[in-house]
Amino acid sequence: MEDWFINRELSWLDFNDRVLQLAAEPGIPILERAKFCAITTTNLDEFFQVRVAALKDQVAAGLGETGPDGRSAAQQLGAITERTAALATRQEEIYRDLLVPALAAAGVAIVTWEDLERPERKSLEEIYEQRIFPVLTPLAVDPSHPFPYISNLALSIAAMVADPESEDGADRRFVRVKVPTVFPRLVEVDESRYLPVEDLIIAQLGTLFSGMTIEEAATFRVTRNADLTLEEEEADDLLEAVEMELRRRRFNKAVRLEVCDAMSEEMVELLTRELELHPADVYPLRGPLDLSFLWQLHDIDRPDLKDRPWPPITAGRIAAAEEADRSIASVTRDRAIMVHHPYESFTSSTEAFIEQAAADPRVQSIKMTLYRAGGDSPILHSLIRAAERGVQVAVLVELKARFDEATNVGWAKQLERAGVHVVYGMVGLKTHCKTVLVVRDDGDQLRRYCHIGTGNYNNKTARTYEDLGILTCDNDIGADVARLFNHLTGYSRDNRYHTLVVAPGDLRNRLRELIVNETRFGPDGRITFKANSIADPEMIELLYESSRAGVRIDMVIRGICCLRAGVAGMSENIRVRSILGRYLEHSRIYRFGHGDVGDQPLYLIGSADLMPRNLNQRVEVLVPIEHPKHREWLDAVFDFALAEDIVRWELQPDNSWRREGPPDAFEPHAQERLYRWAVERQVSQSRK
Repeated sequence: MEDWFINRELSWLDFNDRVLQLAAEPGIPILERAKFCAITTTNLDEFFQVRVAALKDQVAAGLGETGPDGRSAAQQLGAITERTAALATRQEEIYRDLLVPALAAAGVAIVTWEDLERPERKSLEEIYEQRIFPVLTPLAVDPSHPFPYISNLALSIAAMVADPESEDGADRRFVRVKVPTVFPRLVEVDESRYLPVEDLIIAQLGTLFSGMTIEEAATFRVTRNADLTLEEEEADDLLEAVEMELRRRRFNKAVRLEVCDAMSEEMVELLTRELELHPADVYPLRGPLDLSFLWQLHDIDRPDLKDRPWPPITAGRIAAAEEADRSIASVTRDRAIMVHHPYESFTSSTEAFIEQAAADPRVQSIKMTLYRAGGDSPILHSLIRAAERGVQVAVLVELKARFDEATNVGWAKQLERAGVHVVYGMVGLKTHCKTVLVVRDDGDQLRRYCHIGTGNYNNKTARTYEDLGILTCDNDIGADVARLFNHLTGYSRDNRYHTLVVAPGDLRNRLRELIVNETRFGPDGRITFKANSIADPEMIELLYESSRAGVRIDMVIRGICCLRAGVAGMSENIRVRSILGRYLEHSRIYRFGHGDVGDQPLYLIGSADLMPRNLNQRVEVLVPIEHPKHREWLDAVFDFALAEDIVRWELQPDNSWRREGPPDAFEPHAQERLYRWAVERQVSQSRK
């Protein structure tokens, strides 16, 4: 049985390796390549904070269960250590051998202290004295000073300091200096050269230890378990419980130690012992540590070293509405509007829809689910204004959205202060669906206007995450969305939905029915999926059965894929590819060639991936797409993504991923073609 399932964690590491490969793509501008190197680092940080930490907890608890691939938690950790070490080595090679020289050739140099001339050092020493030295806090370890707490992901400098007047150098101390985040990681030497700030601090360590001898100094970084452990059923106040866990999380166990490879064995052993880590948890790196600082380079004003801009267009019918001074709601009454971000503007569509509703005197109530809104959300400010003028506003805030818990706690408090009805979801489930319900008195009747999407209501990520949304006032969809909110915010067992497919109640059964139905058509069957991940064993086995029956299955999976593709006798009719590029492919589209009754295809979009957590432990929503023009758009998405001449990664029968397409260019690309198609389509429609 283990042969049919790819390990989830190793599949994720394969995905991060594909992201890293973008940093070496010659057809991508150099600052964009640096960005992908930074993303690889932050991705891996999250992986250790959550996935590796969870596996370590299983081992510590003595749990001996194995996953679908037959590996125990300990075996997975061993494989992860080996794979991660190889990934880190490749990342270092790409950074040092490709990115740094290419950046320097383009006039953006990352230098070391040794590279600098005396006048440049003098200038940086002044910056150090005025802006850096005052905020540094050296923490020594001795009988009166215990080993200091090392915060999660903080870059630190470890030093061994000795008193030159002590006999035989016996008076030696280990010292830790945290590199503060109140100033940029890269210090500007001049307009084109940058020095890592830790290099400057190490060069000036003598100012912190006057009269002492600094025997060695090197950087290190600790990763800690960052998952929340909540007993929701025992929590009287979920908001208070989450806040308490966020405070506790700062002191969670260490799971990884990254050290500069120049660090002495003595200091590595000291850190490993004090952090209660195993030597296998230590990753020596040539440095610099934490390459996420490359985001700072990406922010510099060098458009010639970045992607050509793709200005988002305003969806055609919304643009026509703006010209006619009509609201989005009035256009939606004619028929539903489908929008595709970031090709089509999030600001002029979803954000404008909620802004208009918040200011509309005929709107009586607004309800919304909030998973990740970001730190400054125009949508939430619109809801606050609506509540302040008397509109009934209810927001379901998911406090357990990983790594956004603190932000969501802050929004929950701010919304409550403005008079918004705030609820925190359902015990044991994360509310992951993306839904808005606006009730408006149109004079002739009350109507429900809905937005259902695949992505978060976050104006920042909407510029880089590829997502779909539908705006509609369809009566059946509106009734279902209202029923969903009653179930989420109230106390209702009426969870029968006529149009929407909702998890955890119906989604698994519905997908099972559709896959089984398509299997009946054998070689005439067609299943096409686009999702972030697939890891659910039942869904994978059902797709294998369809493949064995001859059904053609095409899957566009960006990240985790535990399904094996192209294996004789099991999945030879399944093709899986991964599309990576300037946008993060985030939409979920499910297309079944024969639908329910076999006479026409069925299209679904929504928030759910094919993961156990999405099907079993989250509130998710899929909505059918029925209008021919909207289906035409979804067909175009698949056509571009499944073309044979684009740059993509194909999953091989041996579970490896192979890059396909032009070897020395990054175009043609599915995203580039879709953007051009969307622009040309809008132009042609505007001429009619």
